Amino acid sequence: MTLIALNADVLVTMDAQRREIPDGALVAEGPAVQWVGATADLPLEYRRKIDDGTAQVIDMRGHVVTPGLVNTHHHMYQSLTRAVPAAQDAELFSWLTNLYMLWSHLTPEMIRVSTKTAMAELMLSGCTTTSDHLYLYPNGSRLDDSIAAAQEMGMRFHAARGSMSVGRSKGGLPPDVVVEEEAAILRDSQRLVEQYHDGSRHAMLRMVLAPCSPFSVSRDLMRESAVMARHYGVSLHTHLAENDNDIAYSREKFGLTPAQYAEDLGWVGHDVWHAHCVKLDDEGIALFARTGTGVAHCPCSNMRLASGIAPVRAMRDAGVKVGLGVDGSASNDGAHMLGEARQALLLQRVGYGPAAMSAREALEIATLGGARVLNRDDIGALAPGMSADFVAFDMSAVGFAGGGHDPVASLVFCTPANVATSVINGRVVVRDGELLTADLPVVLSQHRQLARTLFERARDGGA
Repeated sequence: MTLIALNADVLVTMDAQRREIPDGALVAEGPAVQWVGATADLPLEYRRKIDDGTAQVIDMRGHVVTPGLVNTHHHMYQSLTRAVPAAQDAELFSWLTNLYMLWSHLTPEMIRVSTKTAMAELMLSGCTTTSDHLYLYPNGSRLDDSIAAAQEMGMRFHAARGSMSVGRSKGGLPPDVVVEEEAAILRDSQRLVEQYHDGSRHAMLRMVLAPCSPFSVSRDLMRESAVMARHYGVSLHTHLAENDNDIAYSREKFGLTPAQYAEDLGWVGHDVWHAHCVKLDDEGIALFARTGTGVAHCPCSNMRLASGIAPVRAMRDAGVKVGLGVDGSASNDGAHMLGEARQALLLQRVGYGPAAMSAREALEIATLGGARVLNRDDIGALAPGMSADFVAFDMSAVGFAGGGHDPVASLVFCTPANVATSVINGRVVVRDGELLTADLPVVLSQHRQLARTLFERARDGGA
């Protein structure tokens, strides 16, 4: 059925002209947008469909409509371990050390339910496309568990097959109990790509190869993953240059900066994006710009772990692709995409002055920027031929009171709001602020019980 959204106070397109259309409307047929413009200009053929009841109509009066937000970095299983006391006041390496053994007790059910919970949080905050980086697989857990949950939730998903292969006995950071053999990692990576990856336009599921970090995998695994990814035409993702300890490890172990390490292993290009890059130097910024390498900027996590302020202003000025990531809910403890855009703006201003980022630039990074980082040209903007992913925010909410002078900027400057409506791939998944694809109270009840079980098993040593 044709879906028509009309009467939006403002429709933010993020198209080539960055049009913001007052009293805006759009038409979608199946997974794709067919028409965008002012409601008064809605073509006659669509007006007839409204009149004869053959179109699904959404009245967006009082709302701002934007492209769906794009989350480029997450660890969804971590929603089970928010605000863990032992990791509340730690930097990255000690934070990980305090949590690895807890995560070693994860189960397939925990992966499925935590993914559904994390996706519900994202969807309600305006996110329509997300990546998830799952890099440990204890007790029979598989990436298939996350994929099944995403298909239930109806979210556009880039599933990143993460991995760790270098444990403490080999000089890595993670304990040996949570690492895998590299041959098994590569076999499973090939299986997942062959079974699930969809490279077509408007694809709802794409696979990503994502060895975890320089301090948890070997150089051989990084190289072999890059070869496999390019053979199959899938993207690559990892953590890079996250904090000072990360830089020191790279220099000590490899004699290279993180950017030099990435280049040496073939981990630069339009099909690669790196999370954080808080400490990316000028040489690295120039390299990423020259090669089309992307960055997932995670402002809340970077502040939570005191990693620093990523030089996003310098990156964008140089032409680096930058998107937003909420990161895991144990280093952010929240997964609100509009809130992440707000924090991106505020953090750049703290570091680099009041002109370092505008509200519209933050919104662009959260939409079109994320699409580019994920190497997609079919999401992140509303124009004919683009995927029918859009969200609407109710501007009558108390948090927007007084923000009518510039409602688009208000989305970022004001208290982060949840969406009133969300459409993914032409399907309404949130209506009147309610998630339609899952019984959220039931999912949250399961999630709370599993979080308790996880802690109990870790406390009792798995007994």
